[in-house]
Amino acid sequence: MTPHKKPTMGQVYFILILTTFFWGGSFLFTKIGLREIPPQLFVLMRFSLATLIMAIISGSRLKNFNRQILWRGATVGVTLGLTNISFVFGVQGTSISRAAILNNLFVLFIPLIVKIVWSDQIGRINLAGIIMASVGIWLLAIGGSEGFNQGDLISTFCALMIACQIVTVSKVLKDDNVYLISLVQFATAALMAGCIVLLFPLPHITLSRSAFMSVTYCALFPTVFCFTLQNAYQRYVTATRAGLIYTLDPVWSLIAGFFVLGERLSAREWMGCGFIFMAVVIPLGVRYLIEQRMVRRYVGAADEGGET
Repeated sequence: MTPHKKPTMGQVYFILILTTFFWGGSFLFTKIGLREIPPQLFVLMRFSLATLIMAIISGSRLKNFNRQILWRGATVGVTLGLTNISFVFGVQGTSISRAAILNNLFVLFIPLIVKIVWSDQIGRINLAGIIMASVGIWLLAIGGSEGFNQGDLISTFCALMIACQIVTVSKVLKDDNVYLISLVQFATAALMAGCIVLLFPLPHITLSRSAFMSVTYCALFPTVFCFTLQNAYQRYVTATRAGLIYTLDPVWSLIAGFFVLGERLSAREWMGCGFIFMAVVIPLGVRYLIEQRMVRRYVGAADEGGET
């Protein structure tokens, strides 16, 4: 699944857009699966299956397993576990349309975390995005029939956990084996969900074919498949461009919610979603323009240096 030679930019963009499609689909299949499976059990089943699949994929790489991989994988695995546990409880308590938009707030939480932990500047454009997102959340609160409900709150917390996971990955992981790190990540998330299952008794459940297929989809595509593709192809684009592509996640969820689940949003809810979506896209777009300007200046300076 890792390209043997450098792919074209068209191939890179296609693969990254494909991952957003599968990630967007995870909202739909999780919602369907949660009709029969308790949230913590859903996470346990998803990541237990993902761990098994990744162990098979890793194969001969397992001989390179060491304490550093275990520690680093477990560290980022904790944030992955918190992300997915909060994700399922958020999706259970609200529509997938609202959950997907709120999860996208991770883009704004990242500069906040960096500011708090490393005292970096937030920047005016990020601050403007945070204000727009606050307006969007307020519109969601007054627009929905239940206001800003518990599921919305948990989905917002999930966005914070996604941001923590991204920051943790960038700060903790070094030049590690991607497959082994992912294996430990998945196993850690499964272990965390298993502890919750043991702490809280579960009702008697009978898995239908649709529930089983929902777990299988979430374990295979948005977990094993997308993690591997992301690690293999995202390195060929900047973080800004990747962030812009990943804003497609809620678009697929909104489409799935509308056509498959029959979800309908009020005018104020649509406005709230629009504000939150633009709060994410505008800062990323500005960073992209700044990035392009810097590239042009660098290329221009290099050309002038070559002529002299």
